[in-house]
Amino acid sequence: MSANKSITERIFQAVGFELLAILICTPLLAWIMKKPMLDMGAVTIAMAALALAWNVVFNGFFDRLLKRLAIVHNAWVRVVHALLFEGGLVALGVPLIAWWLNVSLWQAFVLDIGVLLFFLPYTYIYHWVYDVVRERMVMTREVC
Repeated sequence: MSANKSITERIFQAVGFELLAILICTPLLAWIMKKPMLDMGAVTIAMAALALAWNVVFNGFFDRLLKRLAIVHNAWVRVVHALLFEGGLVALGVPLIAWWLNVSLWQAFVLDIGVLLFFLPYTYIYHWVYDVVRERMVMTREVC
């Protein structure tokens, strides 16, 4: 898989990631927490904005590192990618969640772990599917 993605493509990839996550998480969290969909949507969008910025920065750095070290994308690299991405997002998001919900850092951390259980496999699967589809599109363009 090629790591040569323009900033425009990187933004497209990150926006797609966040939009799909919002569509999945908003109704799910509203149902679990018994909160109005509009309230959960606002919270989800705020967290998605943070995650979107992190997505662009982290993935750009990660791809450059893979290229510099000549590491090929494989299943283990994707696991490391998902763990590092989500770990960074937890470090950025927990203080924001604690402040927003007026809860302790520990409570925010526990809440975030629940969301993380969804996002770890989601991150892995989304980026794998994106890279497979992208690679096929690039190969098709090169053939034509």
